[in-house]
Amino acid sequence: MSSSSAALRASRILRRPMNVGSLTVANRIVMSPMTREFSPDGVPRADVAQYYARRAAGGVGLIITEGTYIDHPSAGDSDRVPRFHGEEALAGWAQVAAEVHRAGAKIIPQLWHVGMVRPPGAPPFPEAAPMGPSGIGLDGSRSGQAMTQDDVDAVITAYADAAGAAEGLGFDGIELHAGHGYLIDQFLWEYTNRRSDRYGGDLASRVRFAAEIVAACREAVAPDFPILFRFSQWKADHYDARLAETPEELEALLTPLVEAGVDVFHASTRRYWRPEFDGSDLNLAGWAKKLTGKPAITVGSVGLSEDVIATLEDGKQARVAGIDKLLDRLEGDEFDLVAVGRALLADPEWAEKILAGRMDAVVPHTAEQLDVLH
Repeated sequence: MSSSSAALRASRILRRPMNVGSLTVANRIVMSPMTREFSPDGVPRADVAQYYARRAAGGVGLIITEGTYIDHPSAGDSDRVPRFHGEEALAGWAQVAAEVHRAGAKIIPQLWHVGMVRPPGAPPFPEAAPMGPSGIGLDGSRSGQAMTQDDVDAVITAYADAAGAAEGLGFDGIELHAGHGYLIDQFLWEYTNRRSDRYGGDLASRVRFAAEIVAACREAVAPDFPILFRFSQWKADHYDARLAETPEELEALLTPLVEAGVDVFHASTRRYWRPEFDGSDLNLAGWAKKLTGKPAITVGSVGLSEDVIATLEDGKQARVAGIDKLLDRLEGDEFDLVAVGRALLADPEWAEKILAGRMDAVVPHTAEQLDVLH
């Protein structure tokens, strides 16, 4: 295929608009959420708005913000990660949303509680104890508190309050961070959830906490206000972990979330091209869409030759990689949207260059650019 034909194909496939409830995105490129610690005292300021607006002006259709802490004292472990509560922080987020909209993109906040990932004594509230479903950290140690029913109820309320605030501030939806070993994922994962009540045990019970959060958020916002759900099999330092060993188990996990009100599944993988289960080429996003009928976002080393872990550990440069195979899968409706992370850190105009078929103009990613990450 000639370079001009490839450019036309990329433009045709990626420039298609998409509707989800009240959200219409102009193209299929999403900016993936990436933690930055650039919000002193948890307040996003003008530089944060400029950071997102620059990617919006560079052609991204939808921006999912970095993780933002909900209003719970144990939600975070940094006083430089933005919060999604409090008058000053919410005013800052309103400005971010306005700047992104002016630049031509849509934006949704990612709502976050780190759970047992939080070390004892960590900011922004050092006196708050780490807590999770069973007080068990990702390393298997009992380093925190098992959540009581009152704790569970308080966290669910905090998520719902954040969802309502997002709609009131003019955001275009919300995303719940339920992957990578953080709080919601700790309930989903058998290794960290050793409860014997209604939130622990079999998969149907372990998904109940997540489903109740989704239902509370759905109740707090308009019926057509989109709720995205980001999940993963892998966890930090547990890259072979799995919530579901078979498509049937994945269906049992996702179905209650659909019933509770999830509109889009954001399936986090380290390499989007990896099949999720034996006997099929579908990746995790492809299976989420197939099993639920809901739109799905794929993510994982899009446009790059190395995943983020290899880049960090080996200090190697991730070479710019073609996206022909990604386009094949998107055109075949395996998934609906493509989330891009590190490539957009290196090159804020990555989306527009790809949409215009200017792959040779894309700036390569290096390990040093991860300074904007955790």
